[in-house]
Amino acid sequence: MYSNHEGYNDSIHGYYLEDLKVGMSASHAKTVTETDVVMFAGLTGDNNPVHCNEVFAAQTQFKSRIVHGMFCAGLISCVAGTRLPGPGCVYVDQQLRFKAPVRIGDTVTALCTIQEIIPERRRVIMNTICTVGDKVVVEGTAIFMVSRRAKA
Repeated sequence: MYSNHEGYNDSIHGYYLEDLKVGMSASHAKTVTETDVVMFAGLTGDNNPVHCNEVFAAQTQFKSRIVHGMFCAGLISCVAGTRLPGPGCVYVDQQLRFKAPVRIGDTVTALCTIQEIIPERRRVIMNTICTVGDKVVVEGTAIFMVSRRAKA
Protein backbone atom coordinates (compact mmCIF):
# COMPACT_ATOMS: atom_id res chain seq x y z
CA MET A 1 0.00 0.00 0.00
CA TYR A 2 1.33 3.45 -0.87
CA SER A 3 0.14 7.00 -0.50
CA ASN A 4 1.56 10.44 -1.10
CA HIS A 5 -0.78 12.02 1.46
CA GLU A 6 0.50 13.17 4.84
CA GLY A 7 -0.98 11.49 7.86
CA TYR A 8 -1.32 8.09 6.23
CA ASN A 9 -0.06 5.18 8.32
CA ASP A 10 0.05 2.13 6.05
CA SER A 11 1.40 -0.23 8.71
CA ILE A 12 -1.92 -0.76 10.52
CA HIS A 13 -4.49 1.93 9.91
CA GLY A 14 -5.49 4.10 6.99
CA TYR A 15 -6.20 7.78 7.34
CA TYR A 16 -7.61 9.15 10.56
CA LEU A 17 -10.43 11.66 10.44
CA GLU A 18 -8.07 14.51 11.32
CA ASP A 19 -5.89 13.74 8.28
CA LEU A 20 -8.65 13.91 5.69
CA LYS A 21 -9.51 16.92 3.55
CA VAL A 22 -12.31 17.65 1.10
CA GLY A 23 -11.09 16.94 -2.42
CA MET A 24 -8.76 14.07 -1.56
CA SER A 25 -9.27 11.12 -3.89
CA ALA A 26 -8.01 7.64 -4.64
CA SER A 27 -8.70 5.05 -7.32
CA HIS A 28 -8.32 1.41 -8.28
CA ALA A 29 -8.46 -0.10 -11.78
CA LYS A 30 -9.29 -3.70 -12.66
CA THR A 31 -9.65 -5.45 -16.00
CA VAL A 32 -12.62 -7.80 -15.63
CA THR A 33 -11.98 -11.40 -16.65
CA GLU A 34 -14.25 -14.35 -17.33
CA THR A 35 -12.95 -15.88 -14.11
CA ASP A 36 -13.92 -12.75 -12.15
CA VAL A 37 -17.53 -13.01 -13.37
CA VAL A 38 -17.77 -16.76 -12.72
CA MET A 39 -16.25 -16.41 -9.25
CA PHE A 40 -18.45 -13.41 -8.38
CA ALA A 41 -21.54 -15.40 -9.43
CA GLY A 42 -20.40 -18.35 -7.33
CA LEU A 43 -19.53 -16.21 -4.32
CA THR A 44 -22.80 -14.25 -4.30
CA GLY A 45 -25.14 -16.86 -5.77
CA ASP A 46 -26.19 -14.33 -8.44
CA ASN A 47 -26.33 -16.62 -11.45
CA ASN A 48 -28.57 -14.31 -13.47
CA PRO A 49 -28.17 -15.55 -17.06
CA VAL A 50 -27.53 -11.99 -18.28
CA HIS A 51 -24.15 -12.42 -16.52
CA CYS A 52 -23.57 -16.15 -16.96
CA ASN A 53 -25.22 -17.39 -20.17
CA GLU A 54 -24.12 -15.98 -23.53
CA VAL A 55 -27.07 -17.48 -25.44
CA PHE A 56 -29.57 -15.89 -23.05
CA ALA A 57 -27.68 -12.58 -22.87
CA ALA A 58 -27.54 -12.35 -26.68
CA GLN A 59 -31.35 -12.09 -26.67
CA THR A 60 -31.37 -9.13 -24.24
CA GLN A 61 -30.99 -5.41 -24.91
CA PHE A 62 -27.29 -5.82 -24.07
CA LYS A 63 -26.68 -8.35 -26.91
CA SER A 64 -24.05 -10.18 -24.84
CA ARG A 65 -23.15 -10.94 -21.23
CA ILE A 66 -22.60 -8.06 -18.85
CA VAL A 67 -20.65 -7.91 -15.59
CA HIS A 68 -22.59 -7.80 -12.31
CA GLY A 69 -23.22 -4.20 -11.27
CA MET A 70 -22.22 -5.06 -7.73
CA PHE A 71 -18.79 -6.12 -9.02
CA CYS A 72 -18.17 -2.42 -9.67
CA ALA A 73 -19.51 -1.61 -6.20
CA GLY A 74 -16.88 -4.02 -4.90
CA LEU A 75 -14.18 -1.96 -6.60
CA ILE A 76 -15.47 1.11 -4.75
CA SER A 77 -15.21 -0.90 -1.53
CA CYS A 78 -11.62 -1.78 -2.50
CA VAL A 79 -10.70 1.91 -2.79
CA ALA A 80 -12.36 2.80 0.51
CA GLY A 81 -11.00 -0.15 2.47
CA THR A 82 -7.43 -0.14 1.15
CA ARG A 83 -6.67 3.42 0.02
CA LEU A 84 -9.02 6.23 1.14
CA PRO A 85 -10.08 6.45 3.91
CA GLY A 86 -8.25 3.11 4.07
CA PRO A 87 -7.96 0.26 6.56
CA GLY A 88 -10.11 0.78 9.63
CA CYS A 89 -12.93 2.73 7.98
CA VAL A 90 -16.45 1.30 8.14
CA TYR A 91 -18.91 1.43 5.22
CA VAL A 92 -22.14 3.04 6.46
CA ASP A 93 -24.13 3.80 3.30
CA GLN A 94 -23.87 3.62 -0.49
CA GLN A 95 -26.17 5.05 -3.15
CA LEU A 96 -25.52 3.78 -6.69
CA ARG A 97 -26.83 4.51 -10.17
CA PHE A 98 -25.90 2.04 -12.89
CA LYS A 99 -25.42 4.10 -16.05
CA ALA A 100 -23.96 1.69 -18.63
CA PRO A 101 -23.06 -1.99 -18.90
CA VAL A 102 -19.59 -3.36 -18.17
CA ARG A 103 -18.34 -6.24 -20.28
CA ILE A 104 -15.73 -8.93 -19.75
CA GLY A 105 -12.41 -7.47 -20.88
CA ASP A 106 -13.30 -3.91 -19.84
CA THR A 107 -10.98 -2.10 -17.46
CA VAL A 108 -13.07 -0.47 -14.75
CA THR A 109 -11.61 2.37 -12.70
CA ALA A 110 -13.27 3.16 -9.37
CA LEU A 111 -12.61 6.69 -8.09
CA CYS A 112 -13.62 7.96 -4.65
CA THR A 113 -13.39 11.65 -3.81
CA ILE A 114 -14.12 13.24 -0.44
CA GLN A 115 -17.08 15.63 -0.72
CA GLU A 116 -17.74 16.38 2.93
CA ILE A 117 -16.39 15.58 6.37
CA ILE A 118 -18.73 15.57 9.38
CA PRO A 119 -16.32 15.53 12.35
CA GLU A 120 -18.93 15.34 15.11
CA ARG A 121 -20.28 12.08 13.64
CA ARG A 122 -16.90 10.77 12.38
CA ARG A 123 -18.44 10.54 8.91
CA VAL A 124 -16.86 11.07 5.51
CA ILE A 125 -19.10 11.49 2.47
CA MET A 126 -17.49 10.51 -0.81
CA ASN A 127 -18.46 10.83 -4.43
CA THR A 128 -18.03 7.38 -5.99
CA ILE A 129 -17.68 6.82 -9.70
CA CYS A 130 -16.70 3.89 -11.91
CA THR A 131 -15.60 4.44 -15.47
CA VAL A 132 -14.61 2.36 -18.48
CA GLY A 133 -12.41 4.67 -20.50
CA ASP A 134 -14.23 8.01 -20.55
CA LYS A 135 -17.67 6.45 -20.00
CA VAL A 136 -19.29 6.59 -16.56
CA VAL A 137 -20.76 3.16 -15.79
CA VAL A 138 -21.64 3.62 -12.10
CA GLU A 139 -21.99 6.76 -10.01
CA GLY A 140 -23.09 7.45 -6.49
CA THR A 141 -22.32 8.62 -3.00
CA ALA A 142 -20.93 6.68 -0.04
CA ILE A 143 -20.64 7.39 3.66
CA PHE A 144 -17.88 5.99 5.83
CA MET A 145 -17.18 6.09 9.55
CA VAL A 146 -13.55 6.96 10.21
CA SER A 147 -11.61 6.71 13.48
CA ARG A 148 -10.14 9.70 15.24
CA ARG A 149 -6.54 9.66 16.38
CA ALA A 150 -6.10 8.46 19.95
CA LYS A 151 -5.53 11.37 22.30
CA ALA A 152 -2.16 11.30 24.00
